[in-house]
Amino acid sequence: MSDLPTFAVPPLWVRAADFGHVLVLIDYRTGKIQGLLPAAAERFRQAARTGCLDPLSEQLASQLLDAKLLTPASAACPWPVTEAATATGSWGSAEFPAGATRPKPVSRPALINAAGAVAAVASIKAAGSRSTTMLRVVRTVHWASSTCRRPATLEQAAAAVFAVRAAGWCSPARTACLEESIAVVLLLAARRLAVTWCHGVAADPVRLHAWVQTEDGTPVAEPLSTRAYTPILTLGARHHRQP
Repeated sequence: MSDLPTFAVPPLWVRAADFGHVLVLIDYRTGKIQGLLPAAAERFRQAARTGCLDPLSEQLASQLLDAKLLTPASAACPWPVTEAATATGSWGSAEFPAGATRPKPVSRPALINAAGAVAAVASIKAAGSRSTTMLRVVRTVHWASSTCRRPATLEQAAAAVFAVRAAGWCSPARTACLEESIAVVLLLAARRLAVTWCHGVAADPVRLHAWVQTEDGTPVAEPLSTRAYTPILTLGARHHRQP
């Protein structure tokens, strides 16, 4: 370990979610994901308690530093690790519903406004290096949320979600949960209405999901399966400007 720093911390844009049987690191600057299996995950937990790299093997420490999931520090400082909802490993036997359902119809004005939000998201994703797409996404959500003056009601937020889903159904660009949730934030922000944008992770298998929820924490137009996701990054609502 002589060539490696003694202390390190995760950069501000890196989040760690601990599921017990797997620990997931998410880089919100590049969108890269790193999973640590039990032995490596336990070493990471030990290092996180003190901020010292000693518990990590030289190979693991080098990999995390090279991937910029850890950065050298001048002193010991504990690392934040989110304790995620635990799940028992199924070794691939768990089943999850899949498929597409045509969204419910919405009014033409609502569809036009939502189409504009969906197009804006597609432009933001395309307007730069692919390696920094997630960074642009996060900054967009943060900026849009900062312009809001009051929280959206559940009815207002749901109407925005349904409109975006209807627009996304006809969009030639990818419109999955990430794009949909950002478009909802933009659509509501145009009316100075805020929601909380959530990005979370679930295990078995490791998967990511993005959604919006009202200020009181109610997921908007989401299936019960969303409860399996532990929010790792949340932006919006509680940070809206006062009138």
